Amino acid sequence: MAGYKRRFGDRYDGRRLRSLDPFYKIIPFIMRSRIDSQNFFEEKIDITHTESYLRKRNKSSEVKIGMLHVFIAAIVRTLALRPALNRFVAGHGIYARNEILISLAIKKEMKVDSPETTIKFKFEPTDTLEEVAIKIDEQIKENKLADTSNETDKAARLFMLCPGLVLKFVVFVIRLLDYFGLMPKALNRVSPFHTSVFITDLGSLGISPVYHHLYNFGTTSIFVAFGTKRTERIIDSSHKIISKRYMTARIVTDERIADGHYFASAFKLYKSLIQNPERLEDPPEKVIPDVD
Repeated sequence: MAGYKRRFGDRYDGRRLRSLDPFYKIIPFIMRSRIDSQNFFEEKIDITHTESYLRKRNKSSEVKIGMLHVFIAAIVRTLALRPALNRFVAGHGIYARNEILISLAIKKEMKVDSPETTIKFKFEPTDTLEEVAIKIDEQIKENKLADTSNETDKAARLFMLCPGLVLKFVVFVIRLLDYFGLMPKALNRVSPFHTSVFITDLGSLGISPVYHHLYNFGTTSIFVAFGTKRTERIIDSSHKIISKRYMTARIVTDERIADGHYFASAFKLYKSLIQNPERLEDPPEKVIPDVD
């Protein structure tokens, strides 16, 4: 929030929401973990127009746009316009995250024994589709190199140098510090679990999406999984049989951050942005801040 001054009870990665209804403030004390608060949602998305748009656009643009770029750009725009989705629960409080962060797990090569790594992207709420694509491609290109380790990989290797009992104690201390918002910023920066949305693209593996659980460690409130694209034959309003292209998204959310009506509004917006990617070519007319 522009001009906001940090107050007692805020964290460096988010500000505590104080104007929420008392009912919402008490929910984190009743549903104490994300596993206890998960909601599962599935949406079938018509991508016929989206694929046509991408084919046409990529013929004349230097920046090539793929479906993953559209999915992530739509998430960034949805968070800019529906800021409650960028909240998280920590230490029994509900916080508005200060940044838009997206974590994505990728394989360095499409081989069974190829290592997997996780990338965390930082976006601005005003980012356009092309700006999102450029940021994604730059980091993915760097992390696809077989001999390259990002900061997350290096941190994991460092922790695994500790004996089991020592590592267990270290993780306990980190969890405790994170509960009070005191975890070192360096760890927060490299942790893929401290993010607005975690994404997995299972379509690249040739399978349908899963309902991926949320993590109790960290601050991730939303997990989105996509699967393979498919063609279906349907009967249109003129009673003609036509072909449509579809993709399924399965989303798991922490229900403590917003009510059902808000989630429904956000999902409708997200689906609409994917189906009409032209709306992502320009910055939003207005970025909506979360409540106080």
